[in-house]
Amino acid sequence: MKKIQMVDLKGQYEKIKDTVNYSILEVLDTTAFINGPEVQSFQKELEEYLDVKHVIPCANGTDALQIAMMGLGLKPGDEVITADFTFAATVEVIALLQLTPVLVDVEPDTFNIDPEAIRKAITPKTKAIVPVHLFGQSANMDAIMEIAEEHGLYVIEDNAQAIGANYHFKNGNTKKAGAIGHVASTSFFPSKNLGCYGDGGAIFTNDDELAHTIRGIVNHGMYERYHHDVVGVNSRLDSIQAAVLRAKLPNLNEYNKARQEAARKYSEAFKDVEGVIVPFTEGEADTHVYHQYTLKIANGKRDALAKHLLEKGIPFGVYYPIPLHSQKAYKDERYNEADFPVTNQLVQEVISLPMHTELDEEQIDYITKTIKDFLNQ
Repeated sequence: MKKIQMVDLKGQYEKIKDTVNYSILEVLDTTAFINGPEVQSFQKELEEYLDVKHVIPCANGTDALQIAMMGLGLKPGDEVITADFTFAATVEVIALLQLTPVLVDVEPDTFNIDPEAIRKAITPKTKAIVPVHLFGQSANMDAIMEIAEEHGLYVIEDNAQAIGANYHFKNGNTKKAGAIGHVASTSFFPSKNLGCYGDGGAIFTNDDELAHTIRGIVNHGMYERYHHDVVGVNSRLDSIQAAVLRAKLPNLNEYNKARQEAARKYSEAFKDVEGVIVPFTEGEADTHVYHQYTLKIANGKRDALAKHLLEKGIPFGVYYPIPLHSQKAYKDERYNEADFPVTNQLVQEVISLPMHTELDEEQIDYITKTIKDFLNQ
C-alpha cells in the first residue's frame, strides 16, 4: 500500500507533469512574471467556468477576503456577521479593517452558518454577511440572500473550500458557489481543490463597478501607472502560479468527482458504525466537493481515535479545535456561550480523514477498517 497522506500533491502532479512543466517554462521564457498573459488567460477561463462576469486574481485567499471588503467601502465599526466555526482568516480580515466581527453559530449537519442565528444577530450597524462554504459544501444561500435583501446587507462568500461546488436554488436554478453573493473570495493554497504551487487567490463578482474598484485595490490603487485613485494594496497572482492553475482548471470537475467518490466509499463503510456520523450533503450530490471529509465521533472518543490513527500511520486533521469566539484574539464580552451550542460540540467531535484526488481503494479500506476496529473494541 502507498503511504497515506492527508493530501497527495505529488501524485496529482505526476498526472499533469508535462503540461505544468511546459507552462512554467513558457513563463520563464517570456519573463512576464507579474500580470503576464498566463494571469489574463486564467482569469478569463475561470470566469467562464464559474459563469461569473469578473474574476480578479490576487496573492492569496486572505487578501481576497480583505480586498472584497475594502471594495464594498465598509467603514470602521460596521458589523460583519460570520460563522464561529471556521478558519481564523475569515474573522481576521474583519478585525484588520477595524470592522466589528459578529460571530454566530452553525448548523449541526452541514456545519455552515445558521441563517436563524444571522437573523438574531442583525443590528442597525450590520452591513454584511460572510457565509463560509465550509469543507466543500455551500451554505444555505437561498435563506442568506433573502435575509440580506430584507435588511439591505452585502453578502461576501468565503469560497476558499468549495470551488466547483454547485448550489441548487429552491426555484430550480443552479449556480456555482462563489457566483451568488455580491462578491466572493477564494484561495488557491496548494491543498485546495484547485490549488497552485505557492500562494494565490481571487475575487469574483458580477458587479461591474465593484470589479473596477477591486482591480485598482489589488494594484496599489492604480488604474493608470503612478496615478493612485483609491487606497490599495500589493496583491497580485504571479504568472507561474497562474500557469499551474490553468493546467489544473480543466481537470477541476474530475478532481471533485474523485473526491466525491472517495467520500462515498468512506460513508458506505461507516454507515452502520455506532457513534460515527458521516458528512451530510444538502440536496444534490454535486453540492459538496469535499475539501475535507469530516466525521463526528460521539461519546467522547474523538481524541482517543486521533491518537490511535497516529499510531497506525494514518494522518488526520481536527478542523477546528477552538471556536473563534474563544480565541484570545477574538474574545469579546458580547459573546455568550449559550449562543454557540453547535460549535462548542463540534470542536469536541470533528475529525477529518485523508481526502484528495489520489486516494485508492486499498488506502480507504485500511483507514476505515482501522477506525471501525478501534470503535468496536
